[in-house]
Amino acid sequence: MSTREAPSNFIRQIIDADRAAGLNDGRVATRFPPEPNGYLHIGHAKSICLNFGIARDYQGSCNLRFDDTNPEKENLEFVESIKEDVRWLGFDWNALYYASDYFPQLYAYAQDLIRDGKAYVCDLSAEQMREYRGTLTEPGRDSPYRNRSVEENLDLFARMRAGEFEDGERVLRAKIDMASPNINMRDPTIYRIRRGAVHHQTGEAWPIYPMYDYTHCLSDAIEGITHSLCTLEFEDHRPLYNWFIEQLDVPAKPKQIEFGRLNLEFTVLSKRKLTELVREGRVEGWDDPRMPTIAGLRRRGYPPAAIRDFCERIGVTKSDGTVEMALLENCVREELDRSAPRAMAVLNPLKVVLSNYPEGRVEHLPAANHPKDESMGSRQVPFTQELYIDRDDFMEVAPNKKFKRLVLGGEVRLRNGYVIRCDEAVKDAQGEITELRCSYDPDTLGSNPVGRKVKGVIHWVSASHSVAAEVRLYDRLFLVPDPGAVKDRDWHEDLNPESLRIVQARVEPSLAEAPPEARFQFEREGYFYRDHKETDRLVFNRSVTLRDTWAKIAGGGQS
Repeated sequence: MSTREAPSNFIRQIIDADRAAGLNDGRVATRFPPEPNGYLHIGHAKSICLNFGIARDYQGSCNLRFDDTNPEKENLEFVESIKEDVRWLGFDWNALYYASDYFPQLYAYAQDLIRDGKAYVCDLSAEQMREYRGTLTEPGRDSPYRNRSVEENLDLFARMRAGEFEDGERVLRAKIDMASPNINMRDPTIYRIRRGAVHHQTGEAWPIYPMYDYTHCLSDAIEGITHSLCTLEFEDHRPLYNWFIEQLDVPAKPKQIEFGRLNLEFTVLSKRKLTELVREGRVEGWDDPRMPTIAGLRRRGYPPAAIRDFCERIGVTKSDGTVEMALLENCVREELDRSAPRAMAVLNPLKVVLSNYPEGRVEHLPAANHPKDESMGSRQVPFTQELYIDRDDFMEVAPNKKFKRLVLGGEVRLRNGYVIRCDEAVKDAQGEITELRCSYDPDTLGSNPVGRKVKGVIHWVSASHSVAAEVRLYDRLFLVPDPGAVKDRDWHEDLNPESLRIVQARVEPSLAEAPPEARFQFEREGYFYRDHKETDRLVFNRSVTLRDTWAKIAGGGQS
C-alpha cells in the first residue's frame, strides 16, 4: 500500500468539516455496495480505493455490502468474484453484509410508511405508471389508487408478501409529490412482485423485492454509515434518499455525497456492454485480459499497486471525466519497471549458428535480474553454439541509420554476452531466411572490441536450453478512444481485430519455473505475466509494452 499522504479532495473536506462540527462523534464509516450482477471493472476500483482509503485514513470502518435486490440478474459467481477483487486490490472489509439481510426490517419499514399514510399499493401497469408520471416539463397525475385506506394498503401489501398476486399486478409506492420537478420524487415504486425468482441468499422466501432507492439508504442507516459515497448519476436521487431517512425511525442519518465516475478511453465500462461482449463470445470471459474488469486487469498482469496509484492520480472530482488509457498504462509501466525482474524471451525465433564456437560447449553467463536493484540478485544464462534471436532483429541490409541491429556483414552485441558478426543468411527454396551463420569474438565478453565500435545490443536464448512458451500479445480492445460515439454506427464495429495475437516463443530456462502470477520484463519486448489460469503449460500474457506506441499510431494497433 502507498505510504504517501492522501491528497485532499472535496469529499475529505466535507468529512473534515463534519468531524470538526462533532457530527457522528467524529466517527467515519463508509461502505462499498456493488450489485452482484457482473464482475467489477476499473471504475469500481476507483470507488473501492475511495471508500476503503477514507476509512483507513480516518481510522474508521468500511463495509462490503452486496446490493442484491434483483435476483434475476445476480448470482454467487459474481458475489465471490467481487470479494476476490476487493482483497486482491489490497483492501479488506470491517463487516460483510447483503441488502437481503435487511429484507425483514425493510418490509417492516414499508409497513410503517403505510401506517403513516406515506405509501400505498398501486394497481397501475408499468406503462400506465409512465403515462401518469408526467415529463420534465409537465407534472404527473395522481394514481387512482393513491387514496386507498391504510387498512386496505396493509392488507394488499401483506397479500403481496404472501405471493397472492402475479408479477407486475401490483407495486407498493411511496406517497410524495406527483408535481415535484424531480421525477424521482413522483411517488416512486418501493416494492415490486417477483414470484418466480430464486434469490442466491434467500431462495424463494420472498415473492416481493425492494427497489434500490428504498433499500440503499435504509441499509446505510441500519449499518450506521456516516458518509454514503456514490457516483454522480445518483445526485438527482439524493432528495429521495433523504426523504426515506427522514420519514422513518432509523438508527443513523447517513449523508450521501456524489463524485464523478471514471470513464476510460479505448474501452467500455457499461456493465450491459461488458455482459454482451462475454455473452456473444467476443472475449473469452469476464477475466479476459482485454476486459477492463479487475479480474481481466489482474490476468493481464497489472499489479494492484499500479491500479491504486492510478486511482490516486486521477483524483476525486465533482464532474464526470474521461481519462486517457495512457495514464493507466504508464502507472503499470512505472510499477513494473521498479518491481519486475528481467529475463530474455525471443518471440519470433530465428536460429543463429556460431561457426567458430566450440560444438557442445555450454557457458553460463551471469545476468542481473534488475539493473537498478541489486537485491534481486542474478541468474546464470546458458550460452551455446546455436542460439535464437528475434527475426525482427535481422535485416540483410540496414533500412536506415537508425537500425542498430544485426545486418549481413555487420556486428551486434548479445545482451550479457559476446559480440557476433553475421557472415551468411541461409535461405530456403522460397527465399525465406531459415538460419544465420555467424562468428563470435571471444574477447568481447564484458568488454568492447578493440578498434571498432558496436552500437547495437539484442537479446537471445540458447537453442538447446531455451523453453517453448505461448506468448499472448494483448492490445487495446477498441480502436477508438470513445467506442460507439459515432452516430448510426454499431459500437461493435469499433472493436480492435488485432487485440490478441498469439506467438510461439522461446524463453530462457529460468522462466520454466516461474510461478503463476509472476511478472517479468522481457528485455526489449515489454512486461509479461505468467497466466495463473494456465497451470499445465507455460503461457505469458503481455501486460504492457515498454513505451506508449499508440501515441504514434492513428487508429491502429500497437506495433
